[in-house]
Amino acid sequence: MIQRALLFLLLASSIDAFADRTIAVTMDDTMRYDPAEVAVNAGEKVRFVATNKGKLVHEMVIGTRKELEDHAKHMREHPDMQHHDHDGMLRLGPGKSGEMAYTFKRAGTFFYGCLEPGHFEAGMIGKVVVR
Repeated sequence: MIQRALLFLLLASSIDAFADRTIAVTMDDTMRYDPAEVAVNAGEKVRFVATNKGKLVHEMVIGTRKELEDHAKHMREHPDMQHHDHDGMLRLGPGKSGEMAYTFKRAGTFFYGCLEPGHFEAGMIGKVVVR
């Protein structure tokens, strides 16, 4: 158990050590993120620290608007599908917090959304402006 705790601390400090900036994001059952929009620089590695203040499971999935819309549609069509974490994706149970690091490689407009069935459609989407 001590080894597992030590490994967690090393990994957590590694994410923080290599991130250019940390951005805190909260999500809740109003189907909104706070902040709803962030601005970053191309090439910047951002450490997102997310907290689910709701009573439902919520996600933070980063992608283009089309990628998120397509993924949300797939989730609606397959609600029992196993959802695996990957880069640019964080899934949090009620009252839980977590973090992910993500590098925005090019300028443009990207989004983060909750792809739990119905959440994205209810407006649970945030914007990332990459300069």
